[in-house]
Amino acid sequence: MTSNRLYIGTNKGLMTFDKKGQAWELTQESHQAIPVSYAAVDPRNGTLWACLDHGHWGCKLHRSKDGGKTWEEVAAPAYPEGTEREPGVPAKVSYIWYLAPGSKAQAGRLYVGVEPGGLFISDDGGDSFQLVESLWNHPSREKNWFGGGRDFPGCCSIQVDPRDDQHIVIGISVGGVFESCDGGKTWAGKNKGLKACYLPNPFAEYGHDPHFMLMSPSNPDVMWQQNHCGIFRTENGGESWDDISQKDAPAFFGFAVALDSQDEKTAWVVPAVSDEYRVAVKEALCVSRTEDGGKTWTALRSGLPQQNCFDLVYRHALDISGDRLAFGTTTGNLYVSDDRGDHWECLTYHLPPVYSVRFG
Repeated sequence: MTSNRLYIGTNKGLMTFDKKGQAWELTQESHQAIPVSYAAVDPRNGTLWACLDHGHWGCKLHRSKDGGKTWEEVAAPAYPEGTEREPGVPAKVSYIWYLAPGSKAQAGRLYVGVEPGGLFISDDGGDSFQLVESLWNHPSREKNWFGGGRDFPGCCSIQVDPRDDQHIVIGISVGGVFESCDGGKTWAGKNKGLKACYLPNPFAEYGHDPHFMLMSPSNPDVMWQQNHCGIFRTENGGESWDDISQKDAPAFFGFAVALDSQDEKTAWVVPAVSDEYRVAVKEALCVSRTEDGGKTWTALRSGLPQQNCFDLVYRHALDISGDRLAFGTTTGNLYVSDDRGDHWECLTYHLPPVYSVRFG
Protein backbone atom coordinates (compact mmCIF):
# COMPACT_ATOMS: atom_id res chain seq x y z
CA MET A 1 0.00 0.00 0.00
CA THR A 2 1.35 3.40 -0.98
CA SER A 3 1.79 5.87 1.85
CA ASN A 4 0.30 9.36 1.73
CA ARG A 5 2.52 10.74 4.49
CA LEU A 6 6.11 11.94 4.47
CA TYR A 7 8.37 12.72 7.42
CA ILE A 8 11.16 15.11 6.45
CA GLY A 9 14.10 15.56 8.82
CA THR A 10 15.74 18.93 8.20
CA ASN A 11 18.31 21.28 9.63
CA LYS A 12 15.50 23.26 11.27
CA GLY A 13 13.07 20.60 12.47
CA LEU A 14 10.84 17.73 11.42
CA MET A 15 8.25 18.49 8.72
CA THR A 16 5.22 16.29 8.05
CA PHE A 17 3.60 16.33 4.61
CA ASP A 18 0.27 14.64 3.87
CA LYS A 19 -1.33 14.04 0.49
CA LYS A 20 -4.90 15.29 0.51
CA GLY A 21 -6.64 14.60 -2.74
CA GLN A 22 -4.23 15.53 -5.52
CA ALA A 23 -2.12 17.93 -3.45
CA TRP A 24 0.54 17.54 -0.79
CA GLU A 25 0.37 19.82 2.25
CA LEU A 26 2.75 20.66 5.07
CA THR A 27 0.54 19.60 7.97
CA GLN A 28 2.84 19.59 10.99
CA GLU A 29 6.15 20.92 12.27
CA SER A 30 8.01 19.44 15.23
CA HIS A 31 11.28 20.31 16.97
CA GLN A 32 11.37 23.71 15.31
CA ALA A 33 14.82 25.17 14.65
CA ILE A 34 16.56 21.96 15.85
CA PRO A 35 18.47 19.77 13.38
CA VAL A 36 16.73 16.40 12.93
CA SER A 37 19.38 14.00 11.65
CA TYR A 38 16.93 11.14 11.07
CA ALA A 39 13.22 10.45 11.58
CA ALA A 40 11.21 7.32 10.82
CA VAL A 41 8.19 5.27 11.89
CA ASP A 42 8.52 1.84 13.47
CA PRO A 43 6.15 -0.20 11.26
CA ARG A 44 5.49 -2.69 14.06
CA ASN A 45 3.73 -0.24 16.38
CA GLY A 46 3.49 3.12 14.61
CA THR A 47 5.94 4.90 16.95
CA LEU A 48 7.58 7.87 15.28
CA TRP A 49 11.23 8.44 16.21
CA ALA A 50 13.24 11.65 15.82
CA CYS A 51 17.01 11.84 16.26
CA LEU A 52 18.07 15.38 17.19
CA ASP A 53 21.43 17.09 16.91
CA HIS A 54 21.39 20.00 19.33
CA GLY A 55 25.01 20.93 18.71
CA HIS A 56 26.06 22.50 22.00
CA TRP A 57 23.54 20.42 23.99
CA GLY A 58 24.41 17.17 22.26
CA CYS A 59 22.32 14.40 20.71
CA LYS A 60 18.75 13.78 21.84
CA LEU A 61 16.23 11.05 21.03
CA HIS A 62 12.47 11.60 20.99
CA ARG A 63 9.50 9.35 20.26
CA SER A 64 5.86 10.03 19.49
CA LYS A 65 2.96 7.59 19.65
CA ASP A 66 0.44 9.92 18.00
CA GLY A 67 2.11 10.74 14.70
CA GLY A 68 4.14 13.65 16.02
CA LYS A 69 1.42 15.61 17.85
CA THR A 70 3.15 15.03 21.19
CA TRP A 71 6.66 13.89 22.00
CA GLU A 72 8.50 12.13 24.78
CA GLU A 73 12.26 12.38 25.24
CA VAL A 74 14.07 9.15 26.04
CA ALA A 75 17.67 8.77 27.14
CA ALA A 76 19.84 8.76 24.03
CA PRO A 77 22.43 6.00 23.60
CA ALA A 78 25.61 6.67 25.57
CA TYR A 79 28.92 4.88 25.72
CA PRO A 80 29.59 3.13 29.03
CA GLU A 81 31.92 4.93 31.39
CA GLY A 82 35.51 4.05 30.60
CA THR A 83 34.91 3.38 26.89
CA GLU A 84 37.60 5.09 24.83
CA ARG A 85 37.36 6.28 21.24
CA GLU A 86 41.14 6.02 21.12
CA PRO A 87 43.67 5.54 23.89
CA GLY A 88 43.14 8.23 26.48
CA VAL A 89 40.12 9.80 24.73
CA PRO A 90 36.64 9.00 26.12
CA ALA A 91 34.02 7.88 23.61
CA LYS A 92 31.03 10.21 23.38
CA VAL A 93 28.07 10.04 21.01
CA SER A 94 28.49 12.99 18.66
CA TYR A 95 25.75 12.17 16.12
CA ILE A 96 22.82 9.77 15.79
CA TRP A 97 22.86 8.47 12.24
CA TYR A 98 20.17 5.84 11.95
CA LEU A 99 17.46 3.89 13.78
CA ALA A 100 16.12 0.50 12.68
CA PRO A 101 13.47 -1.75 14.24
CA GLY A 102 14.08 -5.39 15.01
CA SER A 103 11.86 -8.16 13.67
CA LYS A 104 8.17 -8.59 14.40
CA ALA A 105 9.10 -11.37 16.81
CA GLN A 106 11.35 -8.94 18.74
CA ALA A 107 8.67 -6.51 19.87
CA GLY A 108 10.97 -4.27 21.90
CA ARG A 109 14.14 -4.50 19.79
CA LEU A 110 15.60 -1.34 18.28
CA TYR A 111 19.00 -0.69 16.73
CA VAL A 112 20.62 2.74 16.70
CA GLY A 113 23.76 3.62 14.77
CA VAL A 114 25.87 6.53 15.98
CA GLU A 115 29.11 8.41 15.56
CA PRO A 116 31.85 7.47 16.39
CA GLY A 117 31.06 4.08 14.87
CA GLY A 118 28.87 2.60 17.56
CA LEU A 119 25.87 0.28 17.33
CA PHE A 120 23.41 0.26 20.23
CA ILE A 121 20.55 -2.16 20.97
CA SER A 122 17.37 -1.67 22.99
CA ASP A 123 15.11 -4.54 24.00
CA ASP A 124 12.58 -2.39 25.84
CA GLY A 125 11.27 -0.19 23.06
CA GLY A 126 13.90 2.50 23.50
CA ASP A 127 13.69 2.99 27.25
CA SER A 128 17.35 1.98 27.52
CA PHE A 129 20.22 1.17 25.15
CA GLN A 130 23.32 -0.99 25.40
CA LEU A 131 26.47 -0.70 23.32
CA VAL A 132 27.19 -3.71 21.11
CA GLU A 133 30.68 -4.15 22.48
CA SER A 134 31.52 -7.04 20.16
CA LEU A 135 31.38 -4.63 17.19
CA TRP A 136 33.08 -1.79 19.06
CA ASN A 137 35.91 -4.17 19.96
CA HIS A 138 36.30 -5.52 16.42
CA PRO A 139 40.05 -5.59 15.66
CA SER A 140 39.58 -3.42 12.57
CA ARG A 141 38.09 -0.44 14.40
CA GLU A 142 41.12 1.33 15.85
CA LYS A 143 43.32 1.04 12.75
CA ASN A 144 40.88 0.93 9.83
CA TRP A 145 37.86 3.05 10.76
CA PHE A 146 37.97 6.80 10.24
CA GLY A 147 35.87 9.82 9.37
CA GLY A 148 34.92 10.78 5.84
CA GLY A 149 32.72 13.84 5.47
CA ARG A 150 32.65 14.04 9.27
CA ASP A 151 35.42 13.76 11.85
CA PHE A 152 34.66 10.20 12.97
CA PRO A 153 33.21 6.99 11.50
CA GLY A 154 29.45 6.57 11.61
CA CYS A 155 27.16 3.54 11.74
CA CYS A 156 24.70 4.71 9.10
CA SER A 157 23.23 1.45 7.70
CA ILE A 158 21.52 -1.29 9.72
CA GLN A 159 19.74 -4.18 8.00
CA VAL A 160 17.95 -7.03 9.79
CA ASP A 161 17.25 -10.13 7.71
CA PRO A 162 13.44 -10.67 7.67
CA ARG A 163 14.03 -14.43 7.46
CA ASP A 164 16.34 -14.59 10.48
CA ASP A 165 16.46 -11.83 13.07
CA GLN A 166 19.84 -13.06 14.31
CA HIS A 167 21.30 -12.08 10.94
CA ILE A 168 22.28 -8.41 10.92
CA VAL A 169 24.34 -6.48 8.38
CA ILE A 170 25.62 -2.99 9.12
CA GLY A 171 27.59 -0.35 7.26
CA ILE A 172 30.28 1.82 8.83
CA SER A 173 31.23 4.98 6.97
CA VAL A 174 34.22 4.76 6.91
CA GLY A 175 35.02 1.18 7.93
CA GLY A 176 33.07 -1.20 5.73
CA VAL A 177 30.29 -3.77 5.81
CA PHE A 178 30.02 -6.11 8.80
CA GLU A 179 27.79 -9.15 9.31
CA SER A 180 26.60 -10.94 12.42
CA CYS A 181 24.84 -14.30 12.25
CA ASP A 182 24.32 -14.62 16.01
CA GLY A 183 22.40 -11.50 16.95
CA GLY A 184 25.45 -9.29 17.37
CA LYS A 185 27.69 -11.57 19.45
CA THR A 186 30.32 -11.80 16.72
CA TRP A 187 31.02 -9.85 13.50
CA ALA A 188 32.82 -10.52 10.24
CA GLY A 189 33.80 -8.10 7.49
CA LYS A 190 31.98 -8.48 4.17
CA ASN A 191 33.95 -6.24 1.83
CA LYS A 192 35.29 -8.52 -0.90
CA GLY A 193 34.90 -6.78 -4.26
CA LEU A 194 34.47 -3.31 -2.81
CA LYS A 195 36.93 -0.61 -3.81
CA ALA A 196 38.35 2.08 -1.54
CA CYS A 197 39.92 4.35 -4.17
CA TYR A 198 41.33 6.66 -1.47
CA LEU A 199 43.47 3.95 0.22
CA PRO A 200 46.98 2.86 -0.80
CA ASN A 201 45.47 -0.59 -1.31
CA PRO A 202 41.99 0.01 -2.78
CA PHE A 203 41.03 -3.64 -2.15
CA ALA A 204 42.01 -3.73 1.51
CA GLU A 205 39.87 -5.87 3.79
CA TYR A 206 38.64 -2.86 5.80
CA GLY A 207 38.40 0.90 5.42
CA HIS A 208 35.57 0.98 2.88
CA ASP A 209 32.88 3.63 2.77
CA PRO A 210 29.34 2.30 2.22
CA HIS A 211 27.39 5.57 2.18
CA PHE A 212 24.12 3.64 2.47
CA MET A 213 23.26 -0.05 2.15
CA LEU A 214 19.96 -1.92 1.84
CA MET A 215 18.78 -5.54 1.69
CA SER A 216 16.33 -6.33 -1.08
CA PRO A 217 12.90 -6.86 0.53
CA SER A 218 12.06 -9.58 -2.00
CA ASN A 219 15.40 -11.41 -1.66
CA PRO A 220 17.59 -10.42 1.31
CA ASP A 221 20.59 -12.25 -0.17
CA VAL A 222 20.68 -9.36 -2.64
CA MET A 223 22.07 -6.16 -1.15
CA TRP A 224 22.86 -2.81 -2.68
CA GLN A 225 25.07 0.04 -1.60
CA GLN A 226 25.78 3.51 -2.84
CA ASN A 227 29.46 3.65 -1.98
CA HIS A 228 31.99 6.47 -1.91
CA CYS A 229 33.71 4.78 -4.87
CA GLY A 230 30.72 3.66 -6.91
CA ILE A 231 27.55 1.59 -6.74
CA PHE A 232 27.88 -2.02 -5.62
CA ARG A 233 25.55 -5.02 -5.49
CA THR A 234 25.81 -8.53 -4.07
CA GLU A 235 23.68 -11.56 -4.86
CA ASN A 236 25.25 -13.82 -2.22
CA GLY A 237 24.67 -11.98 1.02
CA GLY A 238 27.87 -9.97 0.87
CA GLU A 239 30.31 -12.80 0.19
CA SER A 240 31.35 -10.78 -2.85
CA TRP A 241 30.29 -7.41 -4.27
CA ASP A 242 30.07 -6.35 -7.91
CA ASP A 243 30.72 -2.82 -9.13
CA ILE A 244 27.60 -1.84 -11.09
CA SER A 245 28.46 1.81 -11.58
CA GLN A 246 27.58 3.46 -14.86
CA LYS A 247 30.94 4.14 -16.45
CA ASP A 248 31.39 7.70 -17.77
CA ALA A 249 27.76 8.51 -16.97
CA PRO A 250 25.77 9.88 -14.00
CA ALA A 251 25.18 6.78 -11.86
CA PHE A 252 28.45 6.52 -9.98
CA PHE A 253 29.04 8.79 -6.98
CA GLY A 254 26.20 9.54 -4.57
CA PHE A 255 24.76 8.75 -1.18
CA ALA A 256 21.16 7.48 -1.30
CA VAL A 257 19.68 4.28 -2.71
CA ALA A 258 16.08 2.97 -2.81
CA LEU A 259 14.88 -0.53 -3.75
CA ASP A 260 11.76 -1.95 -5.31
CA SER A 261 9.88 -4.06 -2.75
CA GLN A 262 8.97 -6.77 -5.26
CA ASP A 263 11.84 -6.81 -7.74
CA GLU A 264 15.38 -7.49 -6.55
CA LYS A 265 16.82 -6.08 -9.80
CA THR A 266 15.28 -2.60 -9.57
CA ALA A 267 16.86 0.29 -7.67
CA TRP A 268 17.17 4.08 -7.75
CA VAL A 269 20.08 6.42 -6.91
CA VAL A 270 20.53 10.20 -7.10
CA PRO A 271 23.94 10.94 -8.66
CA ALA A 272 26.41 13.68 -7.80
CA VAL A 273 29.65 14.61 -9.54
CA SER A 274 32.22 13.19 -7.13
CA ASP A 275 33.56 13.21 -3.60
CA GLU A 276 35.35 16.47 -4.39
CA TYR A 277 32.38 18.12 -6.19
CA ARG A 278 29.26 17.16 -4.29
CA VAL A 279 26.71 18.74 -6.60
CA ALA A 280 24.36 17.53 -9.33
CA VAL A 281 26.10 16.16 -12.42
CA LYS A 282 26.52 18.90 -15.05
CA GLU A 283 24.33 21.15 -12.85
CA ALA A 284 21.32 19.04 -13.93
CA LEU A 285 19.40 17.00 -11.36
CA CYS A 286 18.50 13.42 -12.25
CA VAL A 287 17.46 10.18 -10.61
CA SER A 288 18.98 7.04 -12.12
CA ARG A 289 17.04 3.77 -12.21
CA THR A 290 18.15 0.27 -13.09
CA GLU A 291 15.76 -2.59 -13.78
CA ASP A 292 18.34 -5.25 -14.57
CA GLY A 293 20.49 -5.38 -11.47
CA GLY A 294 22.77 -2.54 -12.53
CA LYS A 295 23.70 -3.73 -16.01
CA THR A 296 22.12 -0.57 -17.43
CA TRP A 297 20.90 2.69 -15.90
CA THR A 298 18.32 5.21 -17.09
CA ALA A 299 18.58 8.89 -16.12
CA LEU A 300 15.12 10.20 -15.16
CA ARG A 301 14.83 13.98 -15.53
CA SER A 302 11.21 14.94 -16.20
CA GLY A 303 10.17 17.64 -13.71
CA LEU A 304 13.69 18.08 -12.30
CA PRO A 305 15.82 21.23 -12.88
CA GLN A 306 18.26 20.83 -15.75
CA GLN A 307 20.39 23.96 -15.41
CA ASN A 308 22.05 25.94 -12.63
CA CYS A 309 21.27 23.15 -10.16
CA PHE A 310 23.59 22.41 -7.24
CA ASP A 311 21.40 20.00 -5.25
CA LEU A 312 22.85 17.07 -3.34
CA VAL A 313 20.81 14.25 -1.77
CA TYR A 314 22.07 12.83 1.52
CA ARG A 315 22.15 9.09 2.25
CA HIS A 316 18.81 8.88 4.10
CA ALA A 317 16.96 11.46 2.01
CA LEU A 318 15.44 9.12 -0.61
CA ASP A 319 12.58 6.70 0.05
CA ILE A 320 10.00 4.57 -1.76
CA SER A 321 6.47 3.36 -1.01
CA GLY A 322 4.86 1.25 -3.70
CA ASP A 323 5.47 3.09 -6.98
CA ARG A 324 5.89 6.43 -5.19
CA LEU A 325 9.33 7.87 -4.56
CA ALA A 326 10.37 10.99 -2.68
CA PHE A 327 13.66 12.76 -2.03
CA GLY A 328 14.85 15.99 -0.48
CA THR A 329 17.98 17.99 -1.16
CA THR A 330 20.59 20.09 0.59
CA THR A 331 19.08 23.20 -0.96
CA GLY A 332 15.65 22.52 0.56
CA ASN A 333 13.82 21.10 -2.43
CA LEU A 334 11.38 18.19 -1.94
CA TYR A 335 10.39 16.04 -4.92
CA VAL A 336 7.80 13.26 -5.33
CA SER A 337 7.11 10.85 -8.18
CA ASP A 338 4.02 8.66 -8.46
CA ASP A 339 5.25 6.63 -11.45
CA ARG A 340 8.52 5.09 -10.28
CA GLY A 341 10.58 8.15 -11.14
CA ASP A 342 9.44 8.74 -14.72
CA HIS A 343 8.00 12.14 -13.75
CA TRP A 344 8.67 14.36 -10.73
CA GLU A 345 6.79 17.11 -8.92
CA CYS A 346 8.43 19.60 -6.57
CA LEU A 347 6.35 19.97 -3.41
CA THR A 348 8.38 22.90 -2.09
CA TYR A 349 11.57 24.80 -2.82
CA HIS A 350 11.87 26.40 0.59
CA LEU A 351 12.73 23.78 3.20
CA PRO A 352 15.92 23.91 5.26
CA PRO A 353 18.62 21.44 4.13
CA VAL A 354 17.07 17.96 4.16
CA TYR A 355 18.76 15.15 6.10
CA SER A 356 16.17 12.36 5.88
CA VAL A 357 13.02 11.50 3.95
CA ARG A 358 10.81 8.62 5.07
CA PHE A 359 7.26 7.61 4.23
CA GLY A 360 4.96 7.18 7.22
